[in-house]
Amino acid sequence: MSVDTSAQHSPLYDSAADPAPWIPPLDLALSIARDQLAESAAANIHDPAAMLRAAVQLEMRLRQLVAALDKEAGR
Repeated sequence: MSVDTSAQHSPLYDSAADPAPWIPPLDLALSIARDQLAESAAANIHDPAAMLRAAVQLEMRLRQLVAALDKEAGR
């Protein structure tokens, strides 16, 4: 029996494959990012699953914040 490991090598974000994200207004994106930072700060550094969740959530919020900044700047 063969195990499919292709998903193990997929990028977290692929702009070609992932749909266009919702871009919140800058003030909301900043608020969401701050909330996520506070939540992630409480994650147990000795818990690999908690660290993975925090990393993914922070990456998503950072991507959202950068998109909001770009939209605000007209880029």
